[in-house]
Amino acid sequence: MNRILIIGSGGAGKSVFARRLGKLLELPVFHLDCYFWQSNWKQTPKEEWISTLDQILHYKRWIIDGNYSSTLEKRLRYADTVIYLDFPRRICMYRVIKRQTIYRNRPRYDITPGCNERIDFEFLKWIWRFRKERRPYILKLLNTANSGQLSIYRFTSPLQLSKWLQNLAKIR
Repeated sequence: MNRILIIGSGGAGKSVFARRLGKLLELPVFHLDCYFWQSNWKQTPKEEWISTLDQILHYKRWIIDGNYSSTLEKRLRYADTVIYLDFPRRICMYRVIKRQTIYRNRPRYDITPGCNERIDFEFLKWIWRFRKERRPYILKLLNTANSGQLSIYRFTSPLQLSKWLQNLAKIR
């Protein structure tokens, strides 16, 4: 595992897990939100965003967390491992609300400085609809991308993910 993608709904815990896994495997972690968003939730210009992503993808070792469907196929071509946090929406919704409470008026480590934590109706709607609208696309991509060279781990509960991480730590 040298090039790992971590994907899943907002609130699934991608960034927290990426940081833990990065520490365990001694891999650099890149949170896509830090590159896609500029201060005050302004989107990075597309050419700059793609150029930055291309630079990261060419590194020999990395963990990248984030969805950004428009670049998922490209990232899959470079990855050797995908970890899909396929958690129920109730868990993701709870975690987003909890994150809002924890980081209210405080910066997060996994987002661009100047992007204060926020919850709006569109974000909650995106999380609520993720399994119905985004999940089929992700599963299709993972099925077609799996050429035998890509290890895919799909976790459907935080407990399942935690046990996997504990087992990985034992063999490291």
